[in-house]
Amino acid sequence: MRYPKKITLMEFAINTEQRINMRKLLLSSLLIVFFSPLAIADNGLISMKSAHSVKVTADRLEKALLMKGMTVFIRIDHAEGAQKVGKKLRPTELIIFGNPKVGTPLMQCSQRVAIDLPQKALIWEDEDKQVWLSYNDPKYLAKRHDIKGCDAVLKKIENALGNFAKAAVTE
Repeated sequence: MRYPKKITLMEFAINTEQRINMRKLLLSSLLIVFFSPLAIADNGLISMKSAHSVKVTADRLEKALLMKGMTVFIRIDHAEGAQKVGKKLRPTELIIFGNPKVGTPLMQCSQRVAIDLPQKALIWEDEDKQVWLSYNDPKYLAKRHDIKGCDAVLKKIENALGNFAKAAVTE
């Protein structure tokens, strides 16, 4: 009859820690696999897949912005503009929006960031007919304009943009 190998308390602790680390790695991997298609950051843009058409996504975004007191300055239908000059373009809309209560503190950190304000959201359909909502990543803007010491302002903007986008793209 074979008995299980005896291990020391230290070996047991190491094995337990390894199992916990493996579980953390597995969970992290699963989160990346399941949620990375939902939001992708690329060249300073955050893009989120939408469950709706371009028009419906843009309508939902505009409604969410207005409900939170943002000003929607303009909504541009680029496909319509292309059609006016005899060109074809997949559905593409741009919404320009902002609020001085949010933008001014960021410009106080670095006035040059005004070139990227008001905020913009691009709602577009790719060649596979997937609709996306894209917007500037506040972290990218901070890097681009060398903004330092304004982490709270940037975090507030990051959270607001993320919440607006989620309201527009989810079921």
